[in-house]
Amino acid sequence: MALDTCLFSVTLALLLGPNCFWAAPTGTHSLCLDFTVKSQSRPGESWCEVQGSVDKTAFLQYDCESNKIKPLGHLGREVNATKTWTQLTEMLRELGQDLRMILLDMDLEKNKTTGHLTLQAKMSCQLEGKNHIGSFWNFSIDGQPSLYLNVMHMEWTVINPRARGIKEKWGNDKELTERLRKVSMGDCNHWLTGFLKYQKEMPATTSTVPVTSETPNSPSTLVTNVVAMIGLIFIVIVVVITAVAVVVVFVVTIVVIISKIFTFCSK
Repeated sequence: MALDTCLFSVTLALLLGPNCFWAAPTGTHSLCLDFTVKSQSRPGESWCEVQGSVDKTAFLQYDCESNKIKPLGHLGREVNATKTWTQLTEMLRELGQDLRMILLDMDLEKNKTTGHLTLQAKMSCQLEGKNHIGSFWNFSIDGQPSLYLNVMHMEWTVINPRARGIKEKWGNDKELTERLRKVSMGDCNHWLTGFLKYQKEMPATTSTVPVTSETPNSPSTLVTNVVAMIGLIFIVIVVVITAVAVVVVFVVTIVVIISKIFTFCSK
């Protein structure tokens, strides 16, 4: 059973890859928060950015440097004045700071990395109806998938062998693991439930066909089509003539060579 769980965790982490989402059956919903944290940042560059999505649709962007959150899309505009939005903003700021402290605390030499590190932490939770069916954390270091945490079972899985030391350190940090568990199982489910109420009220989008200024049978369109056809015919004629000329030159050359060979042999 332990082996099956481990294999499932590794497979799921690899399937998630750079995304927070997985194929979900009808009736399930997911909330994903994608943190990108840098140990050092250039002037004018944020050391932490977060993107939030509900059912694969982005609804917020957050900048830890300026502590500014930007609503995206209809859902973002609907929920940005709610209490849940305020709570989420506070959590993003606090968790962003915690992740940066973790990043700064990493032993660069032990993990054989050079330069400034980047940590990508992806949290996701999933609901089916009112039932919580999954919470996960994916951690990538400098773009390399490294650790996966199945919060439901509080099981860590090492994706990158270089992250074994980090896994031991994080796994033994009770305060950190409890915070990760609380955010992904408690807060995440609460936020997702609240956001879904607004999502159900979102207007259905309708596809529109681009309108052109001219109809297919307008005079200018017909003239354009005729000119294009004449040009195409001209190009074909030129290509055919060129090909025939090449063949003629080739045949003449062969005939000349053969005649010279016969002349030489007759002597």
